[in-house]
Amino acid sequence: MNIVESVAELHSCLAPLRTSKRIALVPTMGCLHEGHLSLIRKARELADVVVVSVYVNPLQFGPSEDLDQYPRPFEKDAKMCEREGVDFLFHPENLYPQDGIKVSLTVDELADCLCGASRPGHFDGVATVVNILFNIVRPDIAIFGEKDWQQLAILRRMVSDLAMPVELVACPTVREADGFAMSSRNRYLSAEERHKANKLADALRVIQRSVGAGNRQVALLTTMARDGLAKHGIEPEYLDIRDAETLRDLDEISGAPARAFIAAPIGKARLIDNISLETS
Repeated sequence: MNIVESVAELHSCLAPLRTSKRIALVPTMGCLHEGHLSLIRKARELADVVVVSVYVNPLQFGPSEDLDQYPRPFEKDAKMCEREGVDFLFHPENLYPQDGIKVSLTVDELADCLCGASRPGHFDGVATVVNILFNIVRPDIAIFGEKDWQQLAILRRMVSDLAMPVELVACPTVREADGFAMSSRNRYLSAEERHKANKLADALRVIQRSVGAGNRQVALLTTMARDGLAKHGIEPEYLDIRDAETLRDLDEISGAPARAFIAAPIGKARLIDNISLETS
């Protein structure tokens, strides 16, 4: 595995491979866990060359968020990548000009709800850095996880709207044995908070089972789930059911694919999760 820190060096490494090899990119902010490894394994299946980027992107953090505290165990991440057969680990110190970025991407509508409602500018930062990584790596495919579904929906639209020559591949959320979604921020949780946090996934499964039983009214479904969370002292930042592609609010679940979304503060962590809602 080659660890590459500069854009010029990565260009040099990848240039002779482009004509005959299929290149996959797995963008990450590091602090890797089994969820990230599932993305790397999918990339290994689908491509000849796997590039993993590790970059804590300052553009997607708000002024009061955890940019400085975000865990950066790079040596451990590198060992995990090497074990998974990663070809190039791209670890730049900075992807932006020294005098600050002057041209960036803006996300409309899709960023106005869910995480975007409480994190203004977050998805502008995500779209901008992913666009930069696409321009640097020029991958044939890029792998993302479904846990960050809003991010996935936005990046799919970015690729479509901007005619980017890259295929986005989504991988299912990787969960602990009890259903808890894996996240780099889970390490912020104490044992007691970890037990409490699992109620978020429980609430989503309650909605999923209720939809499977024939309930379709969104207000009733979300109220039921909120009541269950309240018993454990959890007040979610949001608990919504939305169209899976457009992220538009729904009053009733019909034939179009829908998902239930949740975010809640638990201890020092802000946790998110989502789940597919099947009507048949």
